Amino acid sequence: MKPLVPHELHSFAPVRATMNSDLATVAEPHESVIRDSHDRCLELGLNPRDHIDYSMETLADFKLAQERCARLQAQALPVMEMLLEQVSGTGNIVCLADDKGTILMSAGHSGSVDFAERVALRPGVSWSEAAKGTNAVGTALVTERDIFVHANEHYIQSNHVLTCSASPIMDHSGGVIGVLDVTGEHYSFHPHTMALVRVAARTIENYWFCDNFSRNLRLHFHFRPELIGTMVEGVIALSADGKILGVNRAGLQLLGTSSAAARIQGVRVVFGMDFGALMDRLRSHSMAPLQMRLPDGRMLYARAQCNDASLGQHFHFGQTRASEARAHATPASPAPEPPATPTSTRAATAARHAPDLNELARGDARLAQVVDQVRRVLDRDIPILILGETGTGKEVLASALHGASQRKDQAFVAVNCASIPETLIESELFGYEEGAFTGAKRRGSAGKLLQAHGGTLFLDEIGDMPLSLQARLLRVLQERKVVPLGGQKANDVDINLVCATHRNLREMIERGEFREDLYYRINGLAVRLPRLCERTDLRVVCRRLISQLSPQHPLGISEELLAEFEAYAWPGNLRQLHNVLRTACVMAGTDREITRVHLPMDFLEDLSSARGQRQTGQGAQSGQAAGATPTLPPQSAGGDTASLGDVLHELKLSTIRQTLAACNGNVTEAAKRLNISRNTIYRKLKAVGDRPA
Repeated sequence: MKPLVPHELHSFAPVRATMNSDLATVAEPHESVIRDSHDRCLELGLNPRDHIDYSMETLADFKLAQERCARLQAQALPVMEMLLEQVSGTGNIVCLADDKGTILMSAGHSGSVDFAERVALRPGVSWSEAAKGTNAVGTALVTERDIFVHANEHYIQSNHVLTCSASPIMDHSGGVIGVLDVTGEHYSFHPHTMALVRVAARTIENYWFCDNFSRNLRLHFHFRPELIGTMVEGVIALSADGKILGVNRAGLQLLGTSSAAARIQGVRVVFGMDFGALMDRLRSHSMAPLQMRLPDGRMLYARAQCNDASLGQHFHFGQTRASEARAHATPASPAPEPPATPTSTRAATAARHAPDLNELARGDARLAQVVDQVRRVLDRDIPILILGETGTGKEVLASALHGASQRKDQAFVAVNCASIPETLIESELFGYEEGAFTGAKRRGSAGKLLQAHGGTLFLDEIGDMPLSLQARLLRVLQERKVVPLGGQKANDVDINLVCATHRNLREMIERGEFREDLYYRINGLAVRLPRLCERTDLRVVCRRLISQLSPQHPLGISEELLAEFEAYAWPGNLRQLHNVLRTACVMAGTDREITRVHLPMDFLEDLSSARGQRQTGQGAQSGQAAGATPTLPPQSAGGDTASLGDVLHELKLSTIRQTLAACNGNVTEAAKRLNISRNTIYRKLKAVGDRPA
């Protein structure tokens, strides 16, 4: 089987804490699990000295097994291919077995296929404990838990050359429907493999669950909103009248309940509110995840989805007017009003999770200056405009500003003007009355401006706001009143305004793309966040992020890797660093320190590319010492010299162009000379609108 390119390679590493808890569950009783399996094999009368059993099921039985598991194979295939790419170069083979231990399909690169034939890891062969003794596939089926079996832990001596990691795949009712396994030669053992197999199996489970309930309303939830949409999210399926139909394994772990208990208890007990109230709140949070407090006091974030258009086209999660009517017919507590009091749950939560403004300024002089400037205008009714590249932490700073202000007990409402469709942004910002337009929900919507009343409104990427709405926003900011769409009454609005953009608003004004009067209205104080490569506190930021991403397992980071990080350009800034470290924390497993081996492959390629460019740059500097004259970026219009990041960026482009010219435009040859990939050359040139000859 030819492996596909893993487009979602990094989704194999969503959360460190979840992995650690699972690893602890596997590691502590491991010896006793192996010992119990050996005892079972002894009772079965298996001989440890038996030769490798190559016998297969009859062709008819195997075809029946494949037909019975056709859906499982279809959903597992893309995940297996991604998993194969993760373990490429180790000689491992990825296998899928049915609920009886029969191998349904296997995948491996050249070389590993021959290995699979030698050890009978091929479709049609049974790897149940009764057939092969203690092994990952068979023991996972018996124990219904993740398990690795290494070298002489196998009961049959001929299998001592193997190291295997397997995870059972379960349906929503808790029944095992198959097993995912990675097997290689014993010297290829690595503790990361078990974590990869576990995550891949949970991904297949989620595919199975969502496919099983594709025509039902599903709530995707987690205690951390950024993990909704990953394989560690909880998913709960609901019927049209609000009955719980099923919960995936991650959801049961998050809620601390069983599948049967959740179905019996129902929505009111599990979520602490009636189905009608839950639907009302979900409809009002169609863009952002809904915050809800569980009966035990924990804060949960949820988003609704449904693939069946027949359930309705009115709401983003696909609920019809008929089902909406049923929801409202259910006795329900009234939907909460927009937060406007200090006792608001949402406001209190925002204040509690807001980053500390003082913490942002530790270690970097430029950032400290920014924090000092914004602190001086806090609570002075002066709008703040945050400038900076994508990923530099503009929303983090805005949230910290809110947490340090006198409005910290009120709402912090963030609106990304670039992510909301132009047809919806007006209703999202200003709200609307009942019947204002086709599809408007019953009782209307307050809108983000009124939701932020008394608190802070953060307009992210305001440079992407349609020109037609800029005039209306200016009017609201000047008059401090907002009239919802379809309404007549003007509502007072008292907000602290913070805006952010990565665009050059002055250039947009000259092109007629941004209103000059709005620019001066939002620009009471403009501050610019430095790019990550310009900051001097990268080591502090790395260690702080690692402690946040791995709270249950203290992790360090090697000095050599930190040195490479400091020399890297970080085009994605803090967001890129966060994603890289999140993956590294998962890949580190039980290791105590993050090193290069824990980094994603594409990022390692970028690091190697950056190292090659630095070496080329050093060679160019040697040429300059012999009389060559370097070409540096021109001074900015204001007379200030370009930043160090700009200089490095221009040197990289100049080096690539010169090397291409020396190679007569041959990209492959230029990539070899620069020790970078061809894709890197194309990407660098495309970013500046250039292309190889």
